[in-house]
Amino acid sequence: MARWQNGPGVLRGAESGMAIPVEIAASYRARTRGLLGRDGIEGALLLTPASGVHTFRMRFAIDVAYLSRNLTVLAVRTMPPGRLGRPRLRARHVLEAEAGAMGRWGVRAGVRLAVEPDSSTG
Repeated sequence: MARWQNGPGVLRGAESGMAIPVEIAASYRARTRGLLGRDGIEGALLLTPASGVHTFRMRFAIDVAYLSRNLTVLAVRTMPPGRLGRPRLRARHVLEAEAGAMGRWGVRAGVRLAVEPDSSTG
């Protein structure tokens, strides 16, 4: 994806063949809002560019995957509400989902992901 834009997409794992709905948050406003004020998320939220997140004022625990420039997973952490995650030096994107989702999807360090825009909504 050459230029990231806010909107729906599909997250795919190169190894597992999974297809997960993803919301892309590319603008400052969308990244700042993130998952605040929500009771959950269907699928995942991709923050780009981003190298760290916090869970202050969040209502639920989340899994956080730090991704490199080419969408390779650098690390995955579960964060309860009210925490500040340390930024990752090489991270260029952050993927958020409900706690436990990344494990079910097989998202772990070393896995390369792909994000495609969802053409069915346009």
